[in-house]
Amino acid sequence: MLEIMIANGAAAAEPPAWLTFMPIIGMVVIFYFLLFRPQMRQQKEHREKIAAVKKGDQVVTAGGLVGKVAKVDDEYVEIDIAKDVRVKAIKQTIGDIIPPGGKPAND
Repeated sequence: MLEIMIANGAAAAEPPAWLTFMPIIGMVVIFYFLLFRPQMRQQKEHREKIAAVKKGDQVVTAGGLVGKVAKVDDEYVEIDIAKDVRVKAIKQTIGDIIPPGGKPAND
């Protein structure tokens, strides 16, 4: 009889099931605001920056090539990296646009 009363008392002391998931939900919310949301914002800024690339801009590719944009297409960009040396790159591989008079991001 005593065992039944102890079991009933233990069952009554348990928190509701939804309350046990609150720490997990809290961690998901924290991850969203600390990791996912800033990453999505950076991706959006990068897409906008790449869409605004125009002829004459100095750019740095993801591979580290620095050059001046000679031609812009929907998917590709032709970049002059040296005298009489022109490479064709995918627009999404452009890492950064160097402001006029500025130094490259990797220097």
